[in-house]
Amino acid sequence: MTPDYTLLARQLEALLDTRDWLTNSAQTCAFLMQELPELNWAGFYLHRKPQTLCLGPFQGKPACHPIPFAKGVCGAAARTLTTQRIDDVHAVADHIACDAASRAELVVPIVVEDHLWGVLDLDSPVMGRFSEQDQAGIETLVGVFMTRTDLMARP
Repeated sequence: MTPDYTLLARQLEALLDTRDWLTNSAQTCAFLMQELPELNWAGFYLHRKPQTLCLGPFQGKPACHPIPFAKGVCGAAARTLTTQRIDDVHAVADHIACDAASRAELVVPIVVEDHLWGVLDLDSPVMGRFSEQDQAGIETLVGVFMTRTDLMARP
């Protein structure tokens, strides 16, 4: 069953009651892990160094750091500035396996003033976990995060 993303967007909007990017990114990760079924990791990677994503707030097992733009699903989202929805991460040649249990991944880039701020990365142990509806819903939640948070071009 697809989550009610309209309701989740209203709940996230109410939760993000500060403009601070660090607080809001931590709260967003915790909210997603609590409200979305079948996730084993939810977190932000930040664009703090050239062509590199650095680990930010997250929920789940310890994660890979750093991630170059040239590798993995997160790197592809950063490179292309487009959402990456992968049904089977093991079919991606340059996938970075932080948790061997992860099978599906959804990565949404966060772009501020034409600059990549970072990405929101969601992992699931269920192959094909993320549908087109999930992608649209998560992109909406990222939009809520962006409108409720003071984001500079580089955190």
